[in-house]
Amino acid sequence: MRILVVDDEPDVVESVRLGFNLQWREVEVLGAGDAEAALDIVERESPDIVLLDIGLPGRDGFDILRELREFSDVPVVMLTARDDAMDKVKGLELGADDYVTKPFNHLELMARVRAVLRRHDMPAPASRAPSFRSGDLEVDFARQEARLHGERLDLTPTEYKLLYHLVRNAGHVLQHGTLLAKVWGREYMDETDYVRVYVRRLRDKLGDDPDHPRYIQTERRLGYRFLLPG
Repeated sequence: MRILVVDDEPDVVESVRLGFNLQWREVEVLGAGDAEAALDIVERESPDIVLLDIGLPGRDGFDILRELREFSDVPVVMLTARDDAMDKVKGLELGADDYVTKPFNHLELMARVRAVLRRHDMPAPASRAPSFRSGDLEVDFARQEARLHGERLDLTPTEYKLLYHLVRNAGHVLQHGTLLAKVWGREYMDETDYVRVYVRRLRDKLGDDPDHPRYIQTERRLGYRFLLPG
């Protein structure tokens, strides 16, 4: 397995390399110090996951992530010294899978990397029902995909799993903690922003107006309810 670390500080890249070599020997760590090198390595080497620093010279990590998402769905964990909630939300909205603040504990970083890879590799739970329909939306459980107006939606694995759990519990409120545990894992129980951002991304792809929802209704201070077909 290959991990690309994008950071302009060689010591950080080397520290990550040493940490993984000690605990996860089958991992190869690649390094890049700027946007051009990072994007080139992703295209040429197809790493399994990218650890992306925000504070880079020239083009920052957000710019790299924005361009990266134009051609790749490789999992991305943002690494940053800025512990700012708005930075976290911005990264998630641009397509990051997780967010780790420097200085980080190597065991925690590895746990986060494993969790992200697990979410991407593990299919959503099987369902006996062949599909779910609500208006122009169809969720095909067998194929693990969703279609709107007959057109396949381009959902990430995390977005699909979130939609899956919402529609399988249509008509019922799923609390933030329940969604975090089911979709991200119990180690993410305090990351309420993750649910909010991914629900917003789902709504954008479904063309769902939160003020007049057809599909996903916000239950303030509780969670979300997928509306039953009318």
